[in-house]
Amino acid sequence: MPQGAIKVRQATVYIDSEALRYNLNRVKQLAPKAKIVSMVKANAYGHGVKDCLAALSSSDAFGVACLEEALEIRELGYTQPITLIEGIFSADEMLQVIENEIEVIVHHQAQLDWLLANKEQYLAKNLKVWVKLNSGMNRLGFKVPEIIQVINDLKQQGFNCVLAMHFANADADHHPLNEQQKNQFLHVKEACAPIMGSCCNSAAILKWPELNFDFVRPGIMLYGASPFADKSVHELDLKPVMTFTAEIIALNHIEAGESVGYGSTFVADQAMDIAIVSIGYGDGYPRAFPKQNYVSLNGQATRVIGRVAMDMIAIDVTGLKAPLGTVVELWGKDRLVDDVAEANGTIGYELLCRMSARPIRKKL
Repeated sequence: MPQGAIKVRQATVYIDSEALRYNLNRVKQLAPKAKIVSMVKANAYGHGVKDCLAALSSSDAFGVACLEEALEIRELGYTQPITLIEGIFSADEMLQVIENEIEVIVHHQAQLDWLLANKEQYLAKNLKVWVKLNSGMNRLGFKVPEIIQVINDLKQQGFNCVLAMHFANADADHHPLNEQQKNQFLHVKEACAPIMGSCCNSAAILKWPELNFDFVRPGIMLYGASPFADKSVHELDLKPVMTFTAEIIALNHIEAGESVGYGSTFVADQAMDIAIVSIGYGDGYPRAFPKQNYVSLNGQATRVIGRVAMDMIAIDVTGLKAPLGTVVELWGKDRLVDDVAEANGTIGYELLCRMSARPIRKKL
């Protein structure tokens, strides 16, 4: 290191643009006739929307949760259609939506009223309106038969409609609600024909190609994590996009009976070497692990010991070459985020989305 240079804390998130492109192309292979609405809500699932949009630029459209996220995409210069999957939250947002050519989902009467109050301006921009079916998930949407009336009224007034739905259990093979949701969607689609349709998230894209229809909405699969508890990204032919690393900043030797970390929850049953890694829950690394967790050290699984602190963890490096400055993979290509999440009692989506702003971010 040059004299005077400062060594900074090396908790780092790497975003692999080629992996992101690969996963997008995988969606295109699975749904060749559908347009792709790439979901980039929640800061592109924690990956950083600014870093991801270029790799996703061949998407037909983008999906976001709220107006602020849509406006960020417009400010970055992207002109693809954008769909607000939760719609607008107030009448005041409608003018901004129209001005920035953003498409809305409507899922309750107030949103419908706000849309109709701005009918001429919305139609003048040739924007589609997405109408949400509540087929049993019971979050958002109109139920049957109300949605049929809503869609037919909108079509009569000149709106170009998309029937939209979200599966509650697409990751479960035999859940009875899957068939109920499919049947309701197909019933409404037939009753409102002709109409475009969209009901497939990542899990549904992979499971039910016959339901891809006009628009698919890939999310977690784009980022190289699995929507299924029993299938890895490698089995799905997807590539992890985020690699999360940190460095070893201290080495200790402890004897049998000595403890490590807050609460002294880990007590060595023999002499061992441990390394302290500059990462913690302040960076977005999870704290609670009901099951044994591991990191990857030079491609080898190495157990985490003791409690995760705000800024540090301890790992077992007994018998390993692990000098100061050694890079440890917390999750990425060797230690999958889904495996870390499973040990944490959660899902990969949550770990990715709750990444803090503290780690250095680098685009590969």
